[in-house]
Amino acid sequence: MAHEKHQACIEACDACASACDHCAAACLSEQNVSEMAGCIKTDMDCADICRLASAVMARDSSRAKEVCSLCASICDACAAECDKHQHEHCKQCAEACRRCAEQCRAMG
Repeated sequence: MAHEKHQACIEACDACASACDHCAAACLSEQNVSEMAGCIKTDMDCADICRLASAVMARDSSRAKEVCSLCASICDACAAECDKHQHEHCKQCAEACRRCAEQCRAMG
């Protein structure tokens, strides 16, 4: 079944989406929340594309490789944004993004 074939990537995408959601919520609680706006926006974009990638892989869509390629690119951007900040939630999110990008690139 498709979801078994892509299981590692699906799990990385799901984990990344959760990390991005957590990071965005935590950024909203930071004292310098206005400085975190870029991180929050990137987190939200990344979480959405990760959920889409997970879904298209689970249903073995013919577009899975294309979506995963875009997902990897957005994960790279999110990791780069999170790397600009010293908060632990940003560091954890960046790591999840890098793992997800690696898995998504392996799809191609």
